[in-house]
Amino acid sequence: MKVGLFVPCYVDMFHPETGIATLELLERFGLSVEYPVDQTCCGQPMTNTGCEREAARTEELFVRNFDKYDYIVTPSGSCTNQVRNNMTAIEQSDAVKHVRSRTYELVEFLHDVLKVDAFPWAEFPHRVALHNNCNTLRNLRIASMTERREEPFSKPKALLKMVKGIEFADLTRPDECCGFGGTFSVFEEGVSAKMGQDKVTDQLKSGAEYVTSSDSSCMMHQEGCARRMGANLKYIHIAQILNGARA
Repeated sequence: MKVGLFVPCYVDMFHPETGIATLELLERFGLSVEYPVDQTCCGQPMTNTGCEREAARTEELFVRNFDKYDYIVTPSGSCTNQVRNNMTAIEQSDAVKHVRSRTYELVEFLHDVLKVDAFPWAEFPHRVALHNNCNTLRNLRIASMTERREEPFSKPKALLKMVKGIEFADLTRPDECCGFGGTFSVFEEGVSAKMGQDKVTDQLKSGAEYVTSSDSSCMMHQEGCARRMGANLKYIHIAQILNGARA
């Protein structure tokens, strides 16, 4: 199985440790993983702001970079959703269809494709709250939604339960948006900040030491809110925990 690793812009810029952990984790399972060095943005910021046509060149480059791989894996649910569901500014060729259908967020790739049943190297003896990014929850369906009457399930929690020593902190409103929303946090900064503060308050009440998620963008927003609030919380991407980080 040949895997192309897509590292989102904000991960590359602000949280490279997440990209490194994703690469190392995939290689632990014996996969052949490559990182196309001329990769760039998937086009999500343009799509989010209604500038779909302006994303065409970016989408074309993305397809050229990744159409040769069996799977494209990324540590970001929002970028996965962009490629899978919103990459529509270009002609839907066979190559485009292949890339769109074979792009997976890391958690769903481990859970649904590799069907991982153990992380023997992983130990994280801390109390952890889980944040599900809105795109992963409502578009990729990596977990059940409390607003729908359905059997509860959580792919990230199923993976984290295999990590030795971990303890879960339950949030009062686990499905609530943290307020980041990509460009929403730029155009509606006041609302975004208040939503982030509400999320951090819920995390504090849960008694969590750490907050984890499959999206660095949400955690970047929450971490900034927590720092300004003086909250004693730490944020870590799920890839790092599954790859064996201890703190």
